Amino acid sequence: MDELEEIRRRKLMELQAQRQRELEELQRQQELQRQVEMQKKAILRAILEPEARERLSRVKLAHPEVAEAVENQLIFLAQSGRITTKISDEMLKEILKRAMPKKREPKIIRK
Repeated sequence: MDELEEIRRRKLMELQAQRQRELEELQRQQELQRQVEMQKKAILRAILEPEARERLSRVKLAHPEVAEAVENQLIFLAQSGRITTKISDEMLKEILKRAMPKKREPKIIRK
């Protein structure tokens, strides 16, 4: 009976150690993701005027996938040195207009 208890105790300790490793890995991933987000915000703060930044944050609420794509594109352009001036609200409007999916007009067919 002692041998069975010893096996159970070892198995329990192994499971607890595995859970601890998984938790630590999750924490590392969250920290890395937080650092990436902070870097993105810093780059966007440097290349966008305040009004443009505000507009992008509003778009992010309504269309997160579009805003994310525009953010990534702007960051790429900034890192490659292709953005030389701060992006104004008007410039951002044009960028967003091109990035937004086209709306389909509903057709009403009467018979």
